[in-house]
Amino acid sequence: MLLELKNITKTYQSPSGSEIRVVLDNLSMEVEAGDAIAILGPSGSGKSTLLNIIGSLDKPSGGEVILNGENLSALSDKKLAEVRNKKMGFIFQLHHLLPQCTVLENVLIPTLVGSNPDEKNTLEERAKYLLEKVKLEDHYDHRPAQLSGGEQQRVAVVRAMIYNPPLLLADEPTGSLDQNSADNLANILMQLNKDEKVTLIVVTHSEKLAGNMQKIYNLNNGKLEIRK
Repeated sequence: MLLELKNITKTYQSPSGSEIRVVLDNLSMEVEAGDAIAILGPSGSGKSTLLNIIGSLDKPSGGEVILNGENLSALSDKKLAEVRNKKMGFIFQLHHLLPQCTVLENVLIPTLVGSNPDEKNTLEERAKYLLEKVKLEDHYDHRPAQLSGGEQQRVAVVRAMIYNPPLLLADEPTGSLDQNSADNLANILMQLNKDEKVTLIVVTHSEKLAGNMQKIYNLNNGKLEIRK
């Protein structure tokens, strides 16, 4: 078991303090290593909140997130930062590439903190290997502005995979792409799931993207249910 969510609850209090909104309601899920999972749900259902809690970008109001047998809720901020950097990869709807950096430099940004100087050549080789896998081997020296939207998002995927994390979290990764680019990105994600053995959890509105996954969950009214 790679990931366990145990009785996750997330609530928000109104500014006046008179009302409590329940976003995630005693939610549990088990994720096996190598799974490819889609989470669907209406806008405002808490999909991104759930993904942020899984990725320790946000904390639950109650419950536990267990990654590789380790309770993330019990870790210090420093240790959590290390886990996020090396054990998880994040892809968002917007690529968040640095405009002044080349494609290769953007991919290597996560390695600037906490990496061993002796790893530099190995990590650069991995970056080039992954860029070749997503058909960007001729774009190492390009700036983001010289790339299409689909190409920019592929760079973001490679950046997320630089440390070969066991878990890849994607929040609406195709939301800003045209259909052709979205289809290409979906194929890349599934290929990484297969070739790199990365466990994939994707939050999406796209039934087409979700249809590529092994398991599909619906999040509604704070509850998570797997589709039969």
